[in-house]
Amino acid sequence: MAPPLLWSESRSALHEALFRRDISAVQALRALDALDHAPIRPRTQRQLSRRAWDLANEMGWAKTYDAEYLALAQFLNCRFVTLDARLHRSAARLGFVVSPTEL
Repeated sequence: MAPPLLWSESRSALHEALFRRDISAVQALRALDALDHAPIRPRTQRQLSRRAWDLANEMGWAKTYDAEYLALAQFLNCRFVTLDARLHRSAARLGFVVSPTEL
């Protein structure tokens, strides 16, 4: 499961990588196709919206994007695995944010 913004953020990142010529058009389209067919379901809840807002405040973040993922992990009572070192450092104190090496 993922918050609905996963797809728009992923598409945007792929398009930006293509625009910067970090990846080829073929690679971008393959990744886009994989994303479209990934076994991930969007999860929306009104509770997530408020919790993401509160988490962003608690973390001192201007934006709520990362907080939406954290709110979903909290709601599902599961770990949140991230490769984003900044996110890991700032949210590790929540107790459920880990890097892949911590699994």
